[in-house]
Amino acid sequence: MSPESQEFLATFVSESYYYWASVLMLLIHVGFLAYEGGAARSKNVLATMVKNLMTLALVGLTFFYFGWWVYNAFPLFPFQGGVVGPWTDPASEGTVGDVLALVQASYPWSPALGPNIADNLTGVFWFAFALFAMTTASILSGAVIERIQIGAYSILAIILGSFTWVVAAAWGWSPYGWFFTQLGYHDFGCAAVLHGVAGFFALGVVINLGPRIGKFDAQGKPRAIMPHNLPLTMVGLMLIFVGFYAFLAACVIFVPGQTGEITIYGTPMTLASLGVNTTLALSAGLVGAYMGSKGDPFYTISGGLAGIITSGAGIDLYSPQIVILLAFLGAFTMPFVGGAVEKAGIDDAVGAFAVHGYCGVLGSLLVGIVAAGYPQPEGIPAINFGAQIIGAAICALLLGFLPGYGVSLVLKKMGLLRISEAQEITGLDLSDYGIAGYPEYSILPEKNGSLDIPVVPVAQVAPKP
Repeated sequence: MSPESQEFLATFVSESYYYWASVLMLLIHVGFLAYEGGAARSKNVLATMVKNLMTLALVGLTFFYFGWWVYNAFPLFPFQGGVVGPWTDPASEGTVGDVLALVQASYPWSPALGPNIADNLTGVFWFAFALFAMTTASILSGAVIERIQIGAYSILAIILGSFTWVVAAAWGWSPYGWFFTQLGYHDFGCAAVLHGVAGFFALGVVINLGPRIGKFDAQGKPRAIMPHNLPLTMVGLMLIFVGFYAFLAACVIFVPGQTGEITIYGTPMTLASLGVNTTLALSAGLVGAYMGSKGDPFYTISGGLAGIITSGAGIDLYSPQIVILLAFLGAFTMPFVGGAVEKAGIDDAVGAFAVHGYCGVLGSLLVGIVAAGYPQPEGIPAINFGAQIIGAAICALLLGFLPGYGVSLVLKKMGLLRISEAQEITGLDLSDYGIAGYPEYSILPEKNGSLDIPVVPVAQVAPKP
């Protein structure tokens, strides 16, 4: 085999690895579609699924137009330099010069993102990151089902999926990010930089959005609003689990010229250990949530994801025994967090904050305890608890809760956040689309989680033109 053929083969293997990992990550969105569609009541199933489809589309487009640039442009800002862009001196050298080269390849007009036989890898890296971004926005989608306006949701999903979490990734999941270079932050599986941001963003939004009609009784006690199709919800989460194997595989850095797999931080790892640890985290999470929720099916199936997220930040470093312990801890306590959110009068329809916000931040903090002192590349501080606290706090509060709460509050003041009471009682399928998700069945008065409120005749709630 000629040297040229060997070079091409090395590139093609890396290109194929990220391509198929990203394709398999789409299963996360098939899963979210089924999970949230099943979790909604039958009168909202189509609207919920359409919202998920639009998440994929809107975040995909906006991540292409500016999200990918944000990731490459923000790592040095604000402590090591400015935001890198067309205004940056093209003769810049050192770290700024290295970042500038990546930024120039991230513009939507860059040849690197089109058919370019001189660059086989930039496009598949964009593909993987776009799927990360869509996943982040989909976490918000479940929390707000059955009562948010599609326009408001679209704005919030774009802000979360193509900006706020991307800034978190630029700072905490980049070889140039200041969380890493200045503090020694470590978050292999994006526990805080993705899940923590999304979970806290969702919390800020649902506080302003308010609960679904009938979720709380006259004394403020929460009432159960059951999924209309719990088996579909459980199948959806199983698909999400499959997609998360691909998600974590896409977090591995595997490019031509390397002599082994590494993390984004340059630390060594193996794909084999990732397979072992992810499976154990999933298993221990299911057991932990089953025990913590006393067998509640919804919390139990969510526990698999909680276990993976809790161990995700250090899943590249942990021994299997540590993974089992941490995944069990996160998933066991997750139902209590979900219950506390409900008791506070907040309607998080699928427990997005408990699973993603709480477990994401917990997972980030645990690295600073369990893996404290682990050496990182030369010139980078070793893993330490202080770095994990600072990184997790910035992700959860500055990039998660505050923008979620602030933007949704503005939308609420403008009357754009929530659908009308009539629409909510009738259901979004009929009020928005004029069709029912299950047209072969008679439309019966809604009893699931509602007070004794008569259904508004469909004729009184005309579909939107």
